[in-house]
This record gives sequence, structure tokens and C-alpha cells, in this order.
Amino acid sequence: MRTVIYTQRVEVIESYQERRDCADQRIADFICACGFLPIPLPNRAEQAERIIEAVHPAGIILTGGNSLTAYGGNAPERDAMDKALIELAIRYKIPLYGFCRGMQSILAYYGNELVNVEGHVAVRHFVHAGQEDYEVNSYHNQACRELREDCRLMITAQAADGVIEAVRHESLPIVGTMWHPEREETYVQKDIIRVTELFVNADN
Repeated sequence: MRTVIYTQRVEVIESYQERRDCADQRIADFICACGFLPIPLPNRAEQAERIIEAVHPAGIILTGGNSLTAYGGNAPERDAMDKALIELAIRYKIPLYGFCRGMQSILAYYGNELVNVEGHVAVRHFVHAGQEDYEVNSYHNQACRELREDCRLMITAQAADGVIEAVRHESLPIVGTMWHPEREETYVQKDIIRVTELFVNADN
């Protein structure tokens, strides 16, 4: 079974003076449902390349949790790890999928500005994708409403209020969604197909 590596959120435990890496167990379950062996990563950018060289993953997932520090977040080590993984994915031609904060990292890496949005936390709403509308979950305070013309990302889904809900790179195997595939009570087949097609079919 091929592996998929994924990032973790940072929890700050003041009473123990600890900064802990952790992730919802459902993320690993979702990766398994897609047919891959999940491996969580520490938020240590200096170790990222050695891990990739040792594991040879089929894909990389940038997960949710923690706002980017530019927008009030308190985990600069996570910003550094996301940036390192995006750069390594490009260099090694490894497919990369980011959801929620992970998509925000992709947007920011390509020079797009995030803005505060209302009505996108702990709700469900519809997105428009091509000729189709479907319902997704939503757990984010920041989002992007307009892409830079030269950023090389393409909008693949958008909410009725203009919030960009999904993107893909015009030529590289990089995909992002603002919703959490792992938080669905029953995993959505569209989400599983999105990940498996990205990781299996990309030329890596």
C-alpha cells in the first residue's frame, strides 16, 4: 500500500509549556478510505525533505486547523512546514491536496490575499462547480474571493457569496478545497475520487 503524508495542527498547552502536533483521527481514516497508508508529519520544516526522500509518498495532504500567522494564527512552524511541503511537492512532482487551512496555504503561496468572511463556520452550504451544485461543510473564518491573474490557480468551485471553495493548479497536481472531507458522517464519494485520482493518476 502506498503512503500519503499529512500535516497536523499545533496545540499550545501553556500549563506544560508544550507545543503539540495533533490531528483528528478521522483524517487518517479518510486517507485509508482512499486506499493509502496515512503517515502524520511533525511541524518541522527542516525535516520535511528527509521524510519525503525516506517515505516516497504517493501524495501530500495539507490539513485544517490553525489560521495562517499573517491572519492572526499562532503557529509559525506550521506556516513554514506548509510552505516547505508545497515547494517539495513542486520540486519532486508529488501530488498535493490541501483542505481548509491547507487550501489557504496554497492560495497564499501563490500570492493570493485572504479576507475575513462571515457565515462559513460550522455550517453547510452549496457550492457551484462547473454545471453542478452540491452541499459541503464549512469551518473557516478566512477565505479568498478573487484570484490574482498571474497566480496559475483556477477556480473549480465557488459559494453563492463569492467565496472560492476549490482550486486547482493549471498544470501541476495541486488541488485545494475549503471543506473538510474527513468531517462528513459518511465520506462523500466525490471527495474520495478527487484524492484518489489526484494521487493515483498524477505522473509521480
